Amino acid sequence: MPFDYSLDFDDIDFRKNPELYRVGRGEQGVLLVEPYKSEILPHWRFKTPDIAAESSDKIYDIFLQYKEKDDFVGMDMARKFLQMGYTRARRYANYKGGRKYDEDGDVKERQIDSEKAESAAIFEEKWKLAREDEDYLKMKRGHQKEYG
Repeated sequence: MPFDYSLDFDDIDFRKNPELYRVGRGEQGVLLVEPYKSEILPHWRFKTPDIAAESSDKIYDIFLQYKEKDDFVGMDMARKFLQMGYTRARRYANYKGGRKYDEDGDVKERQIDSEKAESAAIFEEKWKLAREDEDYLKMKRGHQKEYG
């Protein structure tokens, strides 16, 4: 089931109302779902490989903390932040300033930034650990079966 953007995200605590949460595709809703966004976002950084390593380690640790609490929504949000660390670092690795299109709407020529590419690879490793975690996958199937 797709992520439900019709919800009033300002008034929903998804920890108290996990039945309203939809997994969606990829990173959908990553900056909308509270209180998870506020708990994870302060740790999300990818400017350098050292910063990315610290950030991805912390977010993966948060993923494991949610797992200990059987909090699927939290686990999925941490997974989304890890994925977003990878995708955003890749974007900055491929395009200076992270902008893929020029002012005319044409795709810019790629200019590979090896430092950002390394940051992306660091996030990708933790993202794969989270998305392939057996308990996460079991909880995801259960959540989707019960709530859509």
